[in-house]
Amino acid sequence: MTSNSQTNNPLHGITLARMVEDLAEYYGWEELGQRIPIRCFTHDPSVASSLKFLRKTPWAREKVEGLYLYTLKQSQRRS
Repeated sequence: MTSNSQTNNPLHGITLARMVEDLAEYYGWEELGQRIPIRCFTHDPSVASSLKFLRKTPWAREKVEGLYLYTLKQSQRRS
């Protein structure tokens, strides 16, 4: 892909680690686990364990990316 194809992609340049860290900071682990009910968010959550799971599980990663985009849009609307 060329850089031109990424100009409209809001996730371009944002790592999965940053997404998890930002979401955990914004919502907290408890609410994040309620919004996306996966074990790595509900039982002894950490960024490292979440990344390990999300990198192996495409459907869970899509949910995290979707929540990140939703949160980003909501934040932009408020400001």
